[in-house]
Amino acid sequence: MATPNQNPEQKARDNIDEMLSKAGWHIQSNKAINFNAGLGVAVREYQTDVGPADYVLFVDKAAVGVIEAKPENWGHKITTVEEQSGDYAKAKLKWVNNSEPLPFVYESTGVITRFTNGKDPKPRSREIFSFHSPETLGEWIGKAKSLRGRLLDMPELNHDGLRDCQIAAIENLEESFKKDRPRALVQMATGSGKTFTAITSAYRLLKHADAKRILFLVDTKNLGEQAEQEFLKFVPNDDNRKFTELYNARRLSSRHVPGDAQVCISTIQRMYSILKDEELDEAAEETPLAEQLTKPKDPVPVGYNEKVPPEFFDFIIIDECHRSIYNLWRQVLEYFDAYLIGLTATPDNRTYGFFEKNIVSEYDHEKAVADGVNVGNEVYVIETEHTNKASTVKANQQVERREKLTRKRRWELQDEDEHYTAKQLDKEIVKPDQIRTVIRTFKEKLPEIFPGRKEVPKTLIFAKTDSHADDIIQTVRKEFGEGNEFCKKVTYQSEENPKSVLAQFRNDYYPRIAVTVDMIATGTDVKPLECLLFMRDVKSRNYFEQMKGRGTRTLEYDDLKKVTPSAASAKTHYVIVDAIGVTKSLKTVSQPLITKPSVPLKDLAMGVMMGATDEDTVSSLAGRLSRLNKQLDDKDLAHIKEKSGGRDLSDIVSGLLAAIDPDNIDKKAREVEEYSEGQEIPSENLDKARGELVSQAANVFTGELIELLDSIRRDKEQTIDHNAIDNTTRAEWDGDAIENAKTMVQDFEAFLEENRDEIEALTIFYKTPHRRQTVTYKMIKEVMEKIREDKPKLAPLRVWRAYAQLDDYKGENPVSELTALIALIRRACGIDKTVSRHSETVRKNFQDWVMKKHSGGGNKFNEEQMEWLRMIRNHVVTSFHFEKSDLEASPFDSKGGMGKMYKLFGDDMDTLIEELNEVLAA
Repeated sequence: MATPNQNPEQKARDNIDEMLSKAGWHIQSNKAINFNAGLGVAVREYQTDVGPADYVLFVDKAAVGVIEAKPENWGHKITTVEEQSGDYAKAKLKWVNNSEPLPFVYESTGVITRFTNGKDPKPRSREIFSFHSPETLGEWIGKAKSLRGRLLDMPELNHDGLRDCQIAAIENLEESFKKDRPRALVQMATGSGKTFTAITSAYRLLKHADAKRILFLVDTKNLGEQAEQEFLKFVPNDDNRKFTELYNARRLSSRHVPGDAQVCISTIQRMYSILKDEELDEAAEETPLAEQLTKPKDPVPVGYNEKVPPEFFDFIIIDECHRSIYNLWRQVLEYFDAYLIGLTATPDNRTYGFFEKNIVSEYDHEKAVADGVNVGNEVYVIETEHTNKASTVKANQQVERREKLTRKRRWELQDEDEHYTAKQLDKEIVKPDQIRTVIRTFKEKLPEIFPGRKEVPKTLIFAKTDSHADDIIQTVRKEFGEGNEFCKKVTYQSEENPKSVLAQFRNDYYPRIAVTVDMIATGTDVKPLECLLFMRDVKSRNYFEQMKGRGTRTLEYDDLKKVTPSAASAKTHYVIVDAIGVTKSLKTVSQPLITKPSVPLKDLAMGVMMGATDEDTVSSLAGRLSRLNKQLDDKDLAHIKEKSGGRDLSDIVSGLLAAIDPDNIDKKAREVEEYSEGQEIPSENLDKARGELVSQAANVFTGELIELLDSIRRDKEQTIDHNAIDNTTRAEWDGDAIENAKTMVQDFEAFLEENRDEIEALTIFYKTPHRRQTVTYKMIKEVMEKIREDKPKLAPLRVWRAYAQLDDYKGENPVSELTALIALIRRACGIDKTVSRHSETVRKNFQDWVMKKHSGGGNKFNEEQMEWLRMIRNHVVTSFHFEKSDLEASPFDSKGGMGKMYKLFGDDMDTLIEELNEVLAA
């Protein structure tokens, strides 16, 4: 230990002595050498033919290395003495017959220590935390090649069973190792198989590079358990045995680190406590680092731990590395003399900086969607009056107080006005009706968000706090009229085992809705998840991206149908329901791939074929084709390949996305004109470059191919449209609601025009209006079936909402699809100037007819006659036409049927029926 008033050289040597002692070295004078003291002996001022070396290291009596000591103030220029230390390593040692240079060379100030391994292919010094132990150097000296040498001999990767993105990541990572790059970043979209990629790489490093030990670091216990399961089930593509049958993989759950484990899985919190030799509160492993509210201002330094020395691991794989490279946790990573491999879907500038911009994989969400590895999203917005504005609890009124933890309630008089902001809502202030309004709107709009579903899609609600989650759960159960199993909480505070609930949410029919704060916000797979409802804002841009990633996982039709029986296809996309404005916050960095969800696929493709090169159109087309690609069978794929000149649909999608990739555009622009590195390219040149790339990618499109794609799409795809919704201040698809409504109306009217000569009901309305009274239920049903077959997105209730928005209709919605359809046909044909419910039209026509009859001077209908006429009117409301035979069915038969009506109206009965059919259909 250094003492006061020492000269800088002696102080440095005292610090070095302490470091060597902790690493297991016996420090001796050159005049009192005793190799029996232990395995490793460090001899001071050992004589060589070029002068005394500060330290010469002996392992089992054999000289293996030297240390050049310098004062602490040499830290900034320690690399300048590498030649000097190298000379000592090459020198002839006194009393030792060393014919080869000593392989291990250190330069140290006692604060900064650098190390060069002469056995490396291209020896290069690197900074290390402390000296290696004698056991380590003895092990290294006995191997023919160093780790870096063995990495050069890695065989080619077997591609079987690997995705293209995984192949690229592994091969680029191994190329980085061969260049001796100490840090590498693997950026892969959520759902693209980062963990599988990492395990494949770990397997190859253990098998082919003879890596001694690998650390797989996570930042939550939940992620550690998932990683452990991935290792347990992993089977390499060159061996039929599981990973754990070949190598020992252990998840750390105490201070003990098994020395026989080739893979250790640990939270970074636990590894920090192990290095500090302290017990860890397991609750510290539960919350992601990004969400931890309390962090020490000044990180407590990590010290040398002889049980886990710096060279203990050869490689460290850091899952969700964007959360693990800062402050306190960075010490853990920099303690070890190991290659660092970062895994993340959402890197930021700090991540790039930490990994020295050595990005071996850039596979973002958009590329993953294009490749069918992920599904894209669409955004539906729900706004209420109170969600995003401040308010006041007025004085002198009874208010309810509730303790957050115990939920104990009491009523008291508010003594003064209490102002609160939107941020305080659901934390300090709870407005049950605000939560109720959001949930009720969500329930009402589910048929619009997920048409055709009979059950609620698997939905995850993000709450602000645990208390907020409880309020949401109770409201969901009430509003949906369901029991406890329908909606459950999955947070670290759950009374029910959260892992059990998560397994149910993933694999069973119930729960349909889960509410969480942060437990499954990141890193947790729930593949059937199709809806994310945000009732909390998120401060971290990356954290928001991670939360969105919960919905990106793909799932085949059979697997989705097991938990969501009414699903009509494989999982094609997921929906973000934004009830808090989270998608509009400044932190939001990614946009939906499909930015024009209301534009028909055919129009997008035709536009690109005819020369459209804007990013929104190309991106939307790529997204729509990617979604369609998930629904194709072998026959469809063969047809597309035939019409596209041998191109797969996935290749076409990749080509479109590559054409709008900023890097490709930049490269293309620089090919056309010479720009110096870093010189800004004019926007018009970038636009021109993008246009050329898009044109090349669009060459595959022909009229025939587009018609085929649109035909297949009509069979396979159900497109969700944007419509304006009332009842709240806003509840609609994100985008221009009016433009979406106009598009919907135009598509509907175009459909009617196209089929006016083929469908009898439409022919009557368009060409022979005097026959409208003969339109029957069966005829309208035929129109309905044609829409379902050819234009499923034109579901009548959707089109109704579009017309209602454009016509500013404030009344109630139709009671059924068929009654909506008849009203829409009337509106499209110009019979009605504004949309109105069929029942309202019939009732108004009936009322006008009766009044005309009564004012015409003839006999007025008596009350019993009016009852029968109203029954006929009600029948026409739902069945569109009345036949005499209907008198023998309900409700007429129970009141006397045809005989009773003839008795009431006599010979006028047939005339009245004919007249009513004509009048009510007018």
